[in-house]
Amino acid sequence: MNKEEFILALKELSIELTEEKEKQLEQYYEILMEENEKINLTAITEKQQVYLKHFYDSATINHTIDLTQEKTLCDIGSGAGFPGIVLKILFPNLKITLIDSLQKRVTFLNKVIQELNLKEIEAISFRIEEFSRQNINRFDLVVARAVAPLNVLIEYAMPMVKVGKFFLAMKANVEEELLQSQNALKQLESEILKMDSFPLPKNQGQRTLLLIKKQKNCNKKYPRRFAEIKKHPL
Repeated sequence: MNKEEFILALKELSIELTEEKEKQLEQYYEILMEENEKINLTAITEKQQVYLKHFYDSATINHTIDLTQEKTLCDIGSGAGFPGIVLKILFPNLKITLIDSLQKRVTFLNKVIQELNLKEIEAISFRIEEFSRQNINRFDLVVARAVAPLNVLIEYAMPMVKVGKFFLAMKANVEEELLQSQNALKQLESEILKMDSFPLPKNQGQRTLLLIKKQKNCNKKYPRRFAEIKKHPL
């Protein structure tokens, strides 16, 4: 995906790429490539592929939920910053928390935040099960991109979501995971509002976005639920 294709693809997602945002994404790519030689951040290094498989893919969240209307966002298992860093660049209105268990990746994320002069965004090294336990009902939107099975992600994410707000999971094929997630949805008083499936450009596979709403508070159930998912640490 070249620059012109990227700009047009973002417009289809109702995202206008300003000159400042374009420069920030370019700088992000350069830092990513520089640091990727020191630590394993991504296997995708060709520029057009990074713009397609990381930058554009992150932006597709706006296909399912209007990010201009949300305020606080948590990206769990953020890795090299996808989607969290990309979303901060494209949607400066968001106050973002990036969570990753590996300190080396968090150091990289903080380097990007500092060099791009991004505001109201922080990267924290934390086990998500512990962070979730300590941040119940905190975020308007929690996102996760290909970090764990859906039923496990629901267990981690929903406690952090405010009542009436959302968790969005970025997946490929989800049919089997959906079947395995029904109990978690029921126990955590949550329901799937949307399931958007669409092909990525240039035959790069299928993307499925699941938007899950937290209907009620169920804090009393969290300790038991966390005990059940310790075998899936992030």
